[in-house]
Amino acid sequence: MSLDPEIHDNAEARRYELTVDGQTAVVLYNTTAGGLLITETIVPIPLEGRGIASRMAKHVLADLKQRGLVILPTCPFFAGYLKKHPEYAEVVHPSYRIALGL
Repeated sequence: MSLDPEIHDNAEARRYELTVDGQTAVVLYNTTAGGLLITETIVPIPLEGRGIASRMAKHVLADLKQRGLVILPTCPFFAGYLKKHPEYAEVVHPSYRIALGL
């Protein structure tokens, strides 16, 4: 897993950001002990259908793995993404693995 150089972690705002065509997609999070609670993924309507959310999910998961952190995915998009991509199970908090069937 590698990081996407165009996606930035704006830690002050507690969100990952990707600007495409003047529009900014974000993944919102809260920090928890040992990980990030991913609460929402927002992709502006003009960017929908272009794989932006999946691109951001890959980046977030790679970042967490590199940092030795886990994800607690309360965001419906991330939960669904992780169900489709069980190869990321090691980055998911153990209790969420059970909830997601990973």
